[in-house]
Amino acid sequence: MRDVHVIGVGMTPFGRHLDRTHTDLAQQAVTQALGDAGAKAGDLGMAIYANVVQGFFAGEMSIPGEYALRPLGIQGVRVLHVEAACASATIGLHVAADYIRAGLADVALVVGVEKLYSTDRAKRFAVFQQPLDAIEARRYIDATQGMLAPAPEGLDGPGPNIMMDAYAAQARLYMATYGATQRQIAAVSAKNHYHSQFNPLSQYQNAMSIDDVLAAPNVSWPLTVAMCAPISDGAAAAILCAGDVLVRFPQARAIRILATESQSGSDRAPDDYSAHVTRIVSARAYEKAGVGPRDIQLAEVHDASSSGEIVQVEALGLSAPGQAGHDAEAGVTALGGRVPVNVSGGLVSKGHPLGATGLGQIYELVTQLRDDAGKRQVEGARIALAENSGGFYGVEDGLSAVTILAAS
Repeated sequence: MRDVHVIGVGMTPFGRHLDRTHTDLAQQAVTQALGDAGAKAGDLGMAIYANVVQGFFAGEMSIPGEYALRPLGIQGVRVLHVEAACASATIGLHVAADYIRAGLADVALVVGVEKLYSTDRAKRFAVFQQPLDAIEARRYIDATQGMLAPAPEGLDGPGPNIMMDAYAAQARLYMATYGATQRQIAAVSAKNHYHSQFNPLSQYQNAMSIDDVLAAPNVSWPLTVAMCAPISDGAAAAILCAGDVLVRFPQARAIRILATESQSGSDRAPDDYSAHVTRIVSARAYEKAGVGPRDIQLAEVHDASSSGEIVQVEALGLSAPGQAGHDAEAGVTALGGRVPVNVSGGLVSKGHPLGATGLGQIYELVTQLRDDAGKRQVEGARIALAENSGGFYGVEDGLSAVTILAAS
């Protein structure tokens, strides 16, 4: 099996892009990635286009990748389309890496794009209220009745979005299991909002204190608006190539992919964190990469809610069970701490354009491993990890995908 490297990355600002199309955003990210790699369209052997709701929002139901990429000269190659909810772009990356490892391609493009913001509020929120998603969220809420930390009087009612109610229930179950507090969840959020002020591509670039986060409008207790990922537009792209063809790209500042592992979640008890899908996937990724949690020098972790970061950090072994909230309060997972997490700002501050989110994480890690991150640079970073979750099914993520990268 051949080594695989990331040789080029590109990313648009995440935020609101009402005046731009999916194609505009995708083409910007791809053009940047090709330029970063010193590659041309003709160098590519395959392309993967990752997206979740372009059909719903734009009415483009067929071959959106071809429509976006052919004007850039990317033609006559294998093109795949990937949808895996919030993990779509990461799964695209993993598929491309597998093709290259197996010798089915030498150079591959992966691009993820999403436009979620709309002036039509009903349409904007409809994508997060899909029937099966709502059924699973309700099933989780019902399954955890009697297991959750109690909400303060007047804050125990349903919020505006059934999915956020499920995230809130997950947070309250964790609080009941480990004695965690709302303030610790707020510490995670404040950390990421602090980080994002140093990221010019972040949707939000204003620091928030823990008290600011707690004072933000309630969504579904214990989650406030500042603890939840915003609705975002954006695109990100990466160029991958086999180690034995790196010589073709003398300009490239290659970053080696040590592991790409993913799998779907499973049925389990809601409070059995030892069987969490990310714990299982990350154990396999560490083995493939030949590293362990203590070797990870920074991580980008899926934090659609700030309580989600706490659960994922522990599942990855970066904090001990029940300790991630304490670590956030103590600065362990902040820039300058033992293992900085979400120095990009994370989903809650950088933004969360579903189909682009996973490659947004890869863009950040590649930038860090090249020592190009400016004021948010993690000093001496050589090994980094991204964890990206997709969807919600049963009692956990529909799937989890872990990528481990190393500076060459």
